[in-house]
Amino acid sequence: MGEMIMPVIWLAAVVVFGIVEAATLGLVAIWFSAGSLAAMIAALLGAPLWLQIVLFLAVSGVVLYFARDMAQKYINRRHIKTNADRIVGGEAIVIQAINNERAEGQVRMVADGQIWTARSADGESIPADTIVKVSDIAGVKAMVKRINKEEEQWQE
Repeated sequence: MGEMIMPVIWLAAVVVFGIVEAATLGLVAIWFSAGSLAAMIAALLGAPLWLQIVLFLAVSGVVLYFARDMAQKYINRRHIKTNADRIVGGEAIVIQAINNERAEGQVRMVADGQIWTARSADGESIPADTIVKVSDIAGVKAMVKRINKEEEQWQE
């Protein structure tokens, strides 16, 4: 009776880790389920407890190492770019002077003509008709930086 307790414990671990994985859908426990399965098989074959634990850790680690990167590629595949993602790095023209202290400023994107509320990324006031580059998005505001004169010369 005593020798059948460890396979049951490992089977319970397989089930618990499987339930956790099914509940989260975030690839957080599947490797432990595989490790528990290996330890359960070792327990059924009469392996000592220390070997079962080593197998659990080793198989969990190997499955984590090889499966995580591959699985993340498939999970993150559904990421859909938003307007915000598309404008970062793009150029815009300031159509309303940007002043962070007064919470004022708007830009029109050069590529598609979209108008965005804008703030200066470095706190500098930027006058109308200045060409800027979008460095980030903060909420619904485009964070912009003035394009250096050197960069403007290269673009001409």
